[in-house]
Parts: sequence; structure tokens; C-alpha cells
Amino acid sequence: MGGCHSYPSATEADGKTLQPSDISNEKLGINNNNLEERPYLQQQYVCQQITHTDMFALTALPPGVDRAEWLASNTVAFFKHINLFSSALSEFCTPSTCPTACGPGNTIYVWTDDHGRKLKCSAPLYFDYAMSYIQDLLTDEDVFPTKTGSVFPTGFVFLVQKVFLLLFRTLAHIYWSHYRETLALGLHAHLNTLFTHLTLFCQQHALLEPEDTEPLQDLITALGQQGWT
Repeated sequence: MGGCHSYPSATEADGKTLQPSDISNEKLGINNNNLEERPYLQQQYVCQQITHTDMFALTALPPGVDRAEWLASNTVAFFKHINLFSSALSEFCTPSTCPTACGPGNTIYVWTDDHGRKLKCSAPLYFDYAMSYIQDLLTDEDVFPTKTGSVFPTGFVFLVQKVFLLLFRTLAHIYWSHYRETLALGLHAHLNTLFTHLTLFCQQHALLEPEDTEPLQDLITALGQQGWT
């Protein structure tokens, strides 16, 4: 589903493939669970993590390492970790429990198909599209080359930005719609650590715009106050 087989610059788009909705977040008056409270902001939960690693050192470009190589290797790693984490919660995310792909602040994520049509689909369908799209990119040698001497395509950073936008939205949906299940499974410290790592990496390498992260800016601020970074 939805591999990207041309490599647009930041001003071009591939009109022949399934594309994520990069910019359009639609605000509606409903969400999947109608929760007004945000339990993930409670201090008893926001303070928990699984490692005390220096996140700045973990995300910074190491001396002598090519930036595209660093972005590529981290993109693959983040995809694997977030796909695995979301899979652990997949039984709770169904078309009946999550009829829309939503995030905090009544944000509804809308998929755009290869004909430019915006699809309001259930959360499991939206994130299946997202993970399939990312998987196709990561396994395309022309986009994420693995052979020595290969070069990254024009517009590579643009594609990486799209991947991280989809990964961020995946975690935003988990925090908003499945945080109670995350708590029940004892995975909240893992989620905080993964989210902190992702957002700091995006900040350091300019991968997300403020409007992309705004739905969880309160959490980003709260986690930053824990002194992990």
C-alpha cells in the first residue's frame, strides 16, 4: 500500500502513489473517547521512563557521519520501535473503538489517496496505510540505499519528514485514545521514552513543524521539565 516511487523535492509531490496528508489536520467537535482529561500529563506518569540516557547525545549527528546516513538509520530504527509498540495495542484499536484516526485536541488525521481524495477512515485503517507507506519507502533501494557507494535521492529529507510526521501521529493517537490500555500493560514508561527520543530527534534535525507537534506540545513541555534532555 502506497509506496513512493518518485523522489520529490520539498515543492513536488508524486501524483501516482498513495500519499499521507502532510498538512491538513481537521478539527472536529468529537473524538474517539470523549476524554476531557489528559492522564498522560499527570506527574505520576509523566515522570516515568526506562532509561536515563543523555537524549541530546543520542540524537545528535556524530562527528564524521553523513547526515543522510544518520537520518536513514534512525528512520529505520524509529519505524521498527513504533510499529512494534503500536502492534502491542492493536487489539484495542478497532473500527468500532476508533472510528476516526484522532489525536489530542480533537485532531482528526485524514489520509489522502493517489487521486488526491481525502479519506476519513478508522484509526486502524489510517495507521495501516501509514505503516505500509513507510515500509515501502524503507525497502526501496532507490530511496533508502544500502549498497556501498549509493547516493540518496533528491528530496530524501522531504520523504524522511513525511515518515516522522506519520510516526508522530501514531504516538499521538496512542496517547489520546489508548493511554489507559498502555497503563494497564505497564508500557507507559516505554511510551514516554520513545516519544521523548522521537521528538528530540525531530527538533535537532528539523523534521517536524510546530503545527505538526502542537497537539502534544503540552506533553513535550512536561517531559522536557523532567530533565531527561
